[in-house]
Amino acid sequence: MEYESVIGLEVHAQLLTKAKLFCACATVFQADPNEQTCPVCLGMPRVLPVLNRQAVEFAIRTGLAMQGKIARVSRFARKNYFYPDLPKGYQISQYAEPLIEGGGLTIDLEGTSKYIRLIRIHLEEDAGKSIHGENLADPTKSYVDLNRTGVPLLEIVSEPDLHSAEEAKAYLQKLKTMLEYIEVCDGNMEEGSLRCDANVSLRSKGTQELGIRTEIKNVNSFRNVQRAIEYEIERQTEVLESGGRVVQETRLFDANRGVTQPMRSKEEAHDYRYFPEPDLVPLRISQEWIERVRQDLPELPDVRRQRFVTHYGLPAYDAEVLTTSKGLADYYEAAVRLYHQPKVVSNWVMGDVIRELNRQHHSPQQAAVTPTHLADLLRLIDEGVLSGKIAKTVFEAMYRTGKPAKTIVAEQGLVQMTDSAALEAIIAKILADNASQVADYRAGKQKVFGFFVGQTMKATQGKANPTLVNALLRKLLD
Repeated sequence: MEYESVIGLEVHAQLLTKAKLFCACATVFQADPNEQTCPVCLGMPRVLPVLNRQAVEFAIRTGLAMQGKIARVSRFARKNYFYPDLPKGYQISQYAEPLIEGGGLTIDLEGTSKYIRLIRIHLEEDAGKSIHGENLADPTKSYVDLNRTGVPLLEIVSEPDLHSAEEAKAYLQKLKTMLEYIEVCDGNMEEGSLRCDANVSLRSKGTQELGIRTEIKNVNSFRNVQRAIEYEIERQTEVLESGGRVVQETRLFDANRGVTQPMRSKEEAHDYRYFPEPDLVPLRISQEWIERVRQDLPELPDVRRQRFVTHYGLPAYDAEVLTTSKGLADYYEAAVRLYHQPKVVSNWVMGDVIRELNRQHHSPQQAAVTPTHLADLLRLIDEGVLSGKIAKTVFEAMYRTGKPAKTIVAEQGLVQMTDSAALEAIIAKILADNASQVADYRAGKQKVFGFFVGQTMKATQGKANPTLVNALLRKLLD
């Protein structure tokens, strides 16, 4: 029997607020354990939560960007469960009446576009973090860090519209890009700012009834989301083909072994005993507030990608790469404003700039070669000071040192050789030393020409002007 995978993702995005969702505690990453806490987020008696207005505005911004419906009235609920890192014994979330319903986003995969619908987007507070003893040299103990308790999250729940691990990865990447563009989440999966739970089930091809699903909890990278789903599809297929039955449960992904493992039997909504949060009044959103947020929405990634094609004349592939992150798109546009050759800038950003960013694990904002420095380098090529090949060497030195191109060129004596008489003398000697190759060229073997170009560049340590080299070679050979 052939099976079709059905996948829905639940993504938790940490909002870029300076304070927590219901108190004034800071949300700085990697603070000392339990330093960013207060009686409210610690769940002490006789304290009351106060809703963070900025978090609500970020949620509205996200809902509008995703084309969802903003509820004029929504309510918070208590989600009850007991765990050491949940000091109140419940989590304040939204359940029956979320802030945003519907909406979606479009993914592009192998030249095909697909719209992925959303069920809901709602606000909730984060739990704390359990740290087990093996990480602190004492395997007999566990510790709790409550700094993260109460940090504002958006839970973004998709419809089960995804049907492969590749689609799930593409959706998560597109969602991260969207959240970065509207500046509500930094998308840093390594720091836990973006966390993904994947619901995976199988059904017989051609049927509409959903199979029993398993939830893969807290996967922390795009690659691991894809690997975890691929493994789970394979595991469930083997279970069904052997006559077994898939059990509804929560599983964890072991990235080292590439397998999912049972964590606990999957809870249903009634297991959490949801009821309206008695300490918070209903959240009412005015139409004026919604429209004010709408007016402040920045240019979204799909719109920017299309503008790069129409305004700058870039190929669709270039526009896709350059708009993958807001920081990279901003870097590119800053460079183009200073050096008005969009395709040339695109080639350098997609090649040399991205290579160095990846190598150094830098964001575009951290690039040692700024857009101004890149534009200055490209002008040196136009002015004939540098050849394209030497410019690559100069760029690497600029990234290592942070120095501008002119300083590197002056320090290393890398000015392009454009003296015709000096170059002609060098080429004449190369031809004299390689008489047999000269005879081959004159006998019709045109490929030998590249050999002479290479020898000339080698003799000049790559400093010779390539256009001048080609002209002088043809003059002396022909």
